[in-house]
Order: sequence, then C-alpha cells, then structure tokens
Amino acid sequence: MRSKLFLICVAVVLSSCRGKQEQQQAQQQAMPFPTVKIEKRDVTTQKSYPTSIQGVVSSEIRPKVTGYIQDVLVDEGENVKKGQLLFRLETQSLSQDAGAAKASVNVAQVEVEKLKPLVAKGIISNVQLETAKANLAQAKSNYNSITANIGYASVRSPVDGVVGSIPYRKGALVSATTQTPLTTVSSIESVYAFFSMNEKDFITLMKNVEGKSLEEKAKNLPKISLILADGSTYEEEGTIETISGNIDPQTGTVSLRATFKNPVEILRSGSSGTVRVPQHYEGALIVPSISTFEQQGKRFVYKVAENDSIYESALIPLDETDKFVVVKSGVNEGDAILAKGVNKVRTGAKIVPQPMSLDSLLNSFETVFK
Repeated sequence: MRSKLFLICVAVVLSSCRGKQEQQQAQQQAMPFPTVKIEKRDVTTQKSYPTSIQGVVSSEIRPKVTGYIQDVLVDEGENVKKGQLLFRLETQSLSQDAGAAKASVNVAQVEVEKLKPLVAKGIISNVQLETAKANLAQAKSNYNSITANIGYASVRSPVDGVVGSIPYRKGALVSATTQTPLTTVSSIESVYAFFSMNEKDFITLMKNVEGKSLEEKAKNLPKISLILADGSTYEEEGTIETISGNIDPQTGTVSLRATFKNPVEILRSGSSGTVRVPQHYEGALIVPSISTFEQQGKRFVYKVAENDSIYESALIPLDETDKFVVVKSGVNEGDAILAKGVNKVRTGAKIVPQPMSLDSLLNSFETVFK
C-alpha cells in the first residue's frame, strides 16, 4: 500500500515538473517579431493602364485614283502644311483620256452650233437641237471628270501636321482601295491617350469624384500621368475628357480618352505607354504589403491575440500600392498584426511582440521582402 502511494506521489511530481519544463520550453521557443497596429489614413493610390497615343488630328492619306507613284515629295517625320503636295501619281493615260474627251466636247459643240440656225429657220425641229445640247453637256461632264482625276493624281495634305511612315515608294501601284494608306499626317501639338479600365476600377473612381451627374464628375476627374516606353514619366499631366457611355460586354471595360499637351513633340501617333490614374481614399484602413501573404488566391495577415499567439485573418482588399494595401474588411483600426516575417510562422504560434510604428514600416527599404 505504501509503495503504491509512493509511486503515485512520484508520478504527480514528475508530471508537474514535465508541465513546467514544457511551459518553459514554449516560452523559450517564442521568438521576438515586430508588430504594427492598423490605422486609418487618407491615401492616394495609382492605378496603371496601358495606353495608345494618337495625334488630336490624324489623317490617313489615300489616293482617289489608281496610278503608279511618280514622285514622293516628303519624308517620314517631316512637318507639312495643309495643301502641301505629298505624292504625285503618273497621269499619262489620264492625259490621253482627257485629250479624247476634249475632242468629243469640240465635236458636240460644233454640232450644236450647226443646228441652231436650222432650228431658227424651221428646217429641223427643236428636239434635235436639245438632243445635241444634251450630248454636249455629257461630253463636258466626262471631260471635267477626267481632268478632276488628273488633279487627284497630285496628293496633298488635308491638314497641318507630321508625316508618318511611308510604306510605298516611287513606282508602286496604288488606288483608293489599297488597304494601307500612302501615309498619315498627324497634328501632335496635343495628343490623345486612349485606355480602358475594368468596371470595378471605374465605379471606385467615380465614387470618389464630386458631382451629381456623370458630366459633372467628368469635369472633376483628377489629372493623370503618363509613363513613356523607356519607363520615364512624361513631364505634362493629362486630362480625362471623354468616357464611353457603355461597358464593353466582351471585355467588361469602360473606354476613356485623355489629352496631353505635346509642346516638344516627344509623343507621336502610334506611341505606347502607361497612364496612371490616382484614386483617393479618405479614412481608409491601411495594411503594409510586407505584412500580408497569399493562400489559394486570397490575401491574409496574422493578427496578434491577447496571449501573444497569432492567427490568420482573411482580407478583402480595395486597392494597393507597392507598400500598402487599402482594405475593405478583415482587420479593424487598432488591431495588432505581425509586421514582418509572415513566412516564418504558423497559425497558433506564440511570439514576443516588438511594436513598431506604421510609418517606420512603410518607409522600410525591405518592403519587397517577407
């Protein structure tokens, strides 16, 4: 009996010691990690959209008649004036046709003059004279049409602007139905930037703009910036001027057009780039990007509980930048979350919190690492 009681006491003591050891080991295993509290702030993000650039005036130059190019009188990139001669087409066959048509006019004119006195004397009826006059009018119309075509063989610029690429050279056969134009003349003192945004981004943008109607909101849209093909930011800001009245059912996007001034003509028709449209949020919940992680396409953070253990919390993002995420739900103001090291812990782990400020975290140079 005494031996049994002794064994029981020994077991209790050992169990107590083991519990204390496990507790001490758990405390020893709790590693220090930086934490940060969620704050509300007024922030502005930048949404990027690919864009195509076109001159405010962009005129395709096409011949009105068929012919071989005899002379190319301008070069690519040259500034031209309205009415300036750009191309001259071969007109030899047209000139021959014009000669024949002129002869027909003369013959018809002679016929009319011959019949006039005969009608006056009552020798022939007036019907014959009217028929001759109709033939004369038809001959003149045919002649005028041919001479007009000879004029069309001189292709002139309809606007002031800059000459684009010239795919056809001397000797090439072209016509009004040729698929590719002779060239394009663009006025690029100002340019249009065409881009599209998805329905969600469009709704968010319009909600944050003052105005009771779409027209009023369009006038209050923020200025946008343009990122050029070399990655540099264009020095002029752009103005969104038009918004399509419908959402494309195939792409689910809204088309917009912005205008940029182009005083030194860096931008050219056909240029590409990226426009950045600012989105402003007032009193938004801000979560540092470095504090988030993804699982199965969803965004998470580790919240810190009162006992210093951490657990996952799913976020519903509204927007994001390189440094922070604008959150709709998933955290509340004042919540403590794991600031860094999200790939080094698991749900349920205990940490030793080391609070840090939100600004110091956002300004960290390590925001690309987790």
